[in-house]
Amino acid sequence: MGIRGINAKTKRLADGTTKTYYWAWKGGPALPGKPGDSAFMEAYNRAIRQKVRPPAGMLLSVLQGFQASSTWDDLAPRTQRDYVKIIKLIEKKFGDFPLSAMSDRRTRGIFMEWRDERAKASRRQADYGWQVLARILSWAHGRGLVSANPCEKGGRLYRGSRAENVWTDVDEEAFLASAPEHLHLPLILALWTGQRQGDLLRLTWQQYDGKVIRLQQSKTGMRVVIPVGAPLKAALDAKRGKIGPILRNSDGEPWTADGFRSSWRKACAAAGVVGVTFNDLRGTAVTRLAQVEASVPQIATITGHSLRDVNTIIDSHYLNRDPRMAEEAIRKLETRTKIPDRASD
Repeated sequence: MGIRGINAKTKRLADGTTKTYYWAWKGGPALPGKPGDSAFMEAYNRAIRQKVRPPAGMLLSVLQGFQASSTWDDLAPRTQRDYVKIIKLIEKKFGDFPLSAMSDRRTRGIFMEWRDERAKASRRQADYGWQVLARILSWAHGRGLVSANPCEKGGRLYRGSRAENVWTDVDEEAFLASAPEHLHLPLILALWTGQRQGDLLRLTWQQYDGKVIRLQQSKTGMRVVIPVGAPLKAALDAKRGKIGPILRNSDGEPWTADGFRSSWRKACAAAGVVGVTFNDLRGTAVTRLAQVEASVPQIATITGHSLRDVNTIIDSHYLNRDPRMAEEAIRKLETRTKIPDRASD
């Protein structure tokens, strides 16, 4: 490449093509375009000017070391982008924090004060920042770079419930009646597979054989084989292709994550579907399977959740307390209960 220190990685995309990504150095900032482009060189030179070797014994060295590790390389690109935003905040607040203080009992309180301050704006984001810092310090502790992880087992501030955040039949019907046709298949796929948005956008025709869908979840590495129900099969077979991603935009091109999210939000607004997101379709799939009395292991086999997570979703987060379930339960109880004969009274 002619430029010292550049870190490059070539990846195969879902459509079979390859793309090379560049960073100023391993763990350094991403660079746009390719070597020789004006934007590329400008970003590279700016990164080099700003690069400062962190003093030994300070948290900044751990933050940079984590981003240069194989653990970082194993993270999904979206996760890396999300982590970078948090790491920048941690650098600004604690970059010069001494590693020798990690075993001091007061350090946990200092980090908790930072979390509490962020919680004034968003408890969810405060928890996420704590989670990122805890993971980095766990990585450092495992390598002997710090003597303790003061963020271990910090609990959560956010206790939001997803009990009402399920797609109802009315939501589904309204969306299908209003949304552009190319957004129908993503909805049906999500409801009948319970998979994450990213995995569905990457799903290719080669992973569907007419009977089942096979995929490896990007977040967990879990491999799932999902039998294709009749409504989903009809929707897939109507668009059956040979290669490349199944889900495509109105131009017939593979979706970008940002493009899909934007189009989905607009379609939901136009259909009057509020209070639920595409991510809620994963929990809705769990709910609907539970409502037809699928067992927890059966649900986990389809969605890729752990047994514990399925139970948690059903019990606390996603299970919409449908009055029909209560009605059916009483009817079942009636069939097992002998009704006293009052005729002789």
